[in-house]
Amino acid sequence: MSVAELKERHLAATETVNALRERLKQRRLSLLDTDVASYARSQGRTPVTFGPTDLVCCRTLQGHTGKVYSLDWASEKNRIVSASQDGRLIVWNALTSQKTHAIKLPCAWVMTCAFSPTGQSVACGGLDSVCSIFNLNSPTDRDGNLPVSRTLSGHKGYVSSCQFVPDDDTHLITSSGDQTCVLWDITTGLRTSVFGGEFQSGHTSDVLSISINGSNSKLFVSGSCDGTARLWDTRVASRAVQTFHGHEGDVNAVKFFPDGNRFGTGSADGTCRLFDTRTGHQLQKYYQQHDDNDSDTPHVTSIAFSISGRLLFAGYMNGDCYVWDTLLAKVVLNLGSLQNSHEGRISCLGLSADGSALCTGSLDSNLKIWAFGGHRKVV
Repeated sequence: MSVAELKERHLAATETVNALRERLKQRRLSLLDTDVASYARSQGRTPVTFGPTDLVCCRTLQGHTGKVYSLDWASEKNRIVSASQDGRLIVWNALTSQKTHAIKLPCAWVMTCAFSPTGQSVACGGLDSVCSIFNLNSPTDRDGNLPVSRTLSGHKGYVSSCQFVPDDDTHLITSSGDQTCVLWDITTGLRTSVFGGEFQSGHTSDVLSISINGSNSKLFVSGSCDGTARLWDTRVASRAVQTFHGHEGDVNAVKFFPDGNRFGTGSADGTCRLFDTRTGHQLQKYYQQHDDNDSDTPHVTSIAFSISGRLLFAGYMNGDCYVWDTLLAKVVLNLGSLQNSHEGRISCLGLSADGSALCTGSLDSNLKIWAFGGHRKVV
């Protein structure tokens, strides 16, 4: 068979696949006769309400001299690690605002950071295309710097996100601008599995975010500049389990719902969405109308769920931080409008393990801790 014939057959096959994909999309839309909010309203459900003291800024963590790009809570509620363009990781005591570690990084262009499950180590990655691991119990060198305990090298593009596998300090998953995700064995520094890349079921553009399923750590979801989110099983690295379409821009953030059966996304198209991993359906779209001009719609940069899943926290490029009622798709609070809010874009956010506090990071170089009053910590 000649090259020209092969190209012709490949083109015909691609057209067939695209046609089948469109038919599947239309079939799913025909079956999706309602969304979560419409059903909840039909059942007489009412939105969550917030009083003036239900969520307040109780602390501002000051110490970074550059834009804050990432943060993560330790499994216990009082420690936070943050990564900044000033080239440092800072580990904070969230109760006292004190810094317990200020780690000088090999590369200042850091994009992500994460605590290990035991809280003994932190990881970070960025434009140097590697993931660096620091053991917080290691002695500092003669200059007072904490040495890198392990360097994970292998990505061919920037490291956009990293997360330790729950209950396992020895394995970590990264996402990268090289269109892949990688599962690493930290003890050896080697790649255990690569997700995407040469496989056609992988992402076709930069992977920006990942979230590991808290109920089943073998599963994780990724979001990409190709506008899709994909579900992966670490036991089957060759292809994505499912691909989720719907967004019209980069998927900047993904986060599993507390029950592990659904996950949320935040996108450059200005929307957050809720998907079901069992059916592959989009369950809800969270969108606040801003302007007739779509170019003015602020991008979603980061998301998190409350411990019950009733609230969705979403940070935006314009400095807003909406608290959505996930059931009724209503904004019930905008942290950007409250006293002591950030003065710049919200770049990252995260909820403490017990659900009692939210931390937000911003390009204004500060982090803020928002405390829930009374019953709010269990929402």
